[in-house]
Amino acid sequence: MDEKKKVMLSGIKPSGDLTLGSYLGAIKNWAERAEQFDCYYFMADLHALTTRQNPADLRRRTLEQLAQYVACGLDPEKNTLFIQSHVPAHAELGWVLSCYTMFGELSRMTQFKDKSQKNADNINGGLFAYPSLMAADILLYQPDYVPVGDDQKQHVELTRDVAQRFNNLYGETFRVPEPYIPKVGARVMDLLNPESKMSKSDDVGNGRVCLMDSPEDIMRKFKRAVTDSDTDEHCVRFDPQNKPGVANLMQIYAACTGRSFEEIEAEFTGQGYGAFKLAVGESVVEMLRPIREEAQRLMKDKAYLEDLCRTGADRAGRIAYKTLRKVYKKVGLVAAVR
Repeated sequence: MDEKKKVMLSGIKPSGDLTLGSYLGAIKNWAERAEQFDCYYFMADLHALTTRQNPADLRRRTLEQLAQYVACGLDPEKNTLFIQSHVPAHAELGWVLSCYTMFGELSRMTQFKDKSQKNADNINGGLFAYPSLMAADILLYQPDYVPVGDDQKQHVELTRDVAQRFNNLYGETFRVPEPYIPKVGARVMDLLNPESKMSKSDDVGNGRVCLMDSPEDIMRKFKRAVTDSDTDEHCVRFDPQNKPGVANLMQIYAACTGRSFEEIEAEFTGQGYGAFKLAVGESVVEMLRPIREEAQRLMKDKAYLEDLCRTGADRAGRIAYKTLRKVYKKVGLVAAVR
């Protein structure tokens, strides 16, 4: 008898277009885990509401993101793909867990402080309670692992604290998940500002590469990518502290081609940054071409996307409501008569 697979879950907000960083840092790795894990991946559209969204753009990006997941290799037969708001248990458990998350814990969240500064005219309760909903997103599915970037580790630690607090009060209810940090390509930096992570919510977008960018746009962005003034024949070398722009491009090139940093340094000895940036851009164009073309095809197939949404929500909902019913019973809520 086969050993039961470990459960893994993750989601990305459709508050901006998926980028090269989204793909190399997360989605590419997700596709490779389906054989080893029972995987749940969702479009975190409820989380997107913490900042003001254009409704039409949010709907488009949500469906486009779902199509891109499939185009990136996430087989819906092997992975549970769904839209967060299609499983109401997320919001329901989010409220319950907000009652078991302390004000001081939420106040210390780095992301709340950062987003409050960027959205000073819209510091809303949802932005503050975001981690409680994220805890619900995770704990509903009793996952063993949550693949996150370094910037989300704090939220997973809070989720673990809330789960342990609830378990201590009511007995074993939630599995306490472990953060899973990808070892390669975890942080792709902005091409124009290599000190900052490539952001899908960057309004200007000249330093980010999106999965749906045309080859011409991708090449234009890489030609303008920041390097430095080094003219040494060994200027292409991996030195993140002193050459962050070059190091970022090397990490992207390594992820696209499978070459080591040593091989990349040898390949571009004496060639300068011009040839290097062209090569990196071309490798990204070829890696993203089949993804973009397949996503465009899927976006035209409305019936397929509707079926995918329905099937994914049904599958996720069965697991989510099993957890929610257990939680409701433990906190003393009267069971609904169906």
